[in-house]
Amino acid sequence: MTVNDDSFTNWKHREEIAESMIPLIGKLHREQDVTVLLHSRSLVNKSVVSILKTHRFARQIAGQELSVTETMPFLKALTALDLGPSQIDLGMLATLHQADERGLSVEEFTAEAVAGATGANKIDRREPRDVVLYGFGRIGRLVARLLIEKAGSGNGLRLRAIVVRGGGAQDIVKRASLLRRDSIHGQFQGTITVDEESSTIIANGNAVKVIYADDPSQVDYTDYGIRDAILIDNTGKWRDRAGLSEHLRPGIEKVVLTAPGKGDVPNIVHGVNHDTIKPDEQILSCASCTTNAIVPPLKAMDDEYGVLRGHVETVHSFTNDQNLLDNYHKAERRGRSAPLNMVITETGAASAVAKALPDLKAPISGSSIRVPVPDVSIAILNLQLARETTREEVHDYLRDVSLTSPLKRQIDFTTAPDAVSSDFIGSRHASIVDAGALKVDGDNAILYLWYDNEFGYSCQVVRVVQYVSGVEYPTYPATAV
Repeated sequence: MTVNDDSFTNWKHREEIAESMIPLIGKLHREQDVTVLLHSRSLVNKSVVSILKTHRFARQIAGQELSVTETMPFLKALTALDLGPSQIDLGMLATLHQADERGLSVEEFTAEAVAGATGANKIDRREPRDVVLYGFGRIGRLVARLLIEKAGSGNGLRLRAIVVRGGGAQDIVKRASLLRRDSIHGQFQGTITVDEESSTIIANGNAVKVIYADDPSQVDYTDYGIRDAILIDNTGKWRDRAGLSEHLRPGIEKVVLTAPGKGDVPNIVHGVNHDTIKPDEQILSCASCTTNAIVPPLKAMDDEYGVLRGHVETVHSFTNDQNLLDNYHKAERRGRSAPLNMVITETGAASAVAKALPDLKAPISGSSIRVPVPDVSIAILNLQLARETTREEVHDYLRDVSLTSPLKRQIDFTTAPDAVSSDFIGSRHASIVDAGALKVDGDNAILYLWYDNEFGYSCQVVRVVQYVSGVEYPTYPATAV
């Protein structure tokens, strides 16, 4: 048998195993509210090829490919357990079992590693929590996709309504079409139908009411059967506590802003300071996409090396705030054509670091250049450290952070030598460390951090909403510290 024959036979064998994983993963998700992960990447509703690619990706960061032949026994072991709502990482189970020297079987090790989610320890399944989107632009539609995707178990977050200003004839049809197709992020994964008479979009069985209003004061959400909902403001029109409090209408309990908050509005970066949210806090912000990209790796570097000062330069994709062609704009330079120019502009991300990382005393400055790409940006984080180190040490440290630390859902890691911005469209991480571009010289470290400023940020928003709604379930095995 030739090498080619061997490779193809091996592929067909792994393909068969991946096919058999899909119903097990789906059943755990639907019946027990368990989300199966592989190194922080969800395997729920994934295709055979997607499952195989996710396993192969582990080779880039862990040094060797993780095979479905290694993870399948752990998945089978999970199906035999009395599991409660949780997230369980097959990659971590396989890696930790391999390093364990006690000689435990896969079944014994798995039962021990996820004991916090079984039997008397398991938590109760949460009742669905209503969510309302106020505004339905770039971020609003991506958040809607994520909420609909995560509604598969019937628990957790439930998108009930979208509030927009009326747009004339066939408004709801046009909005549904924008949800169905996206030039950057591709087709919606599922089916979308429209009931114009009831002003409802039905996406994968989720009935979402479209409410037309010019102002928050015009809506009583209880008229639509909405109770104790979390409202996500995607307009950015109101950014201080007084303005955002206008959303606290009947049926709305909390308001989450998808832009940097002003004044005393808490700016939350999930993974870094989400656990500081007070239970009675009704108004909070998810900060900006760039803040979410730089704060997790900044915290990781400060925890290990100490940071004395830093500067962040963001090379950012253009946004709807800019003009397609030269025209009047209230901001400096943003009136110039976005797809034809590099545009120097300001960023509030550096100043926002203080809100998310109050213990970091290092001064952080920042600037930004908008460039002619529609999505994915890069932040260049230049740090003076409190001690000298080497490139190899920082490289290995950040790789380990991306795999096993509490920040593993925020920080990803790539060793691809030819990586470019479009490779990271659809990334669910807040930022991705480019290992090949990393520079370290004594006490100076320069990190190149890719981030999908639309989708990765939307994932961070949904994580915050899950946390404040009480449906962010614990992850097993417990993260190494």
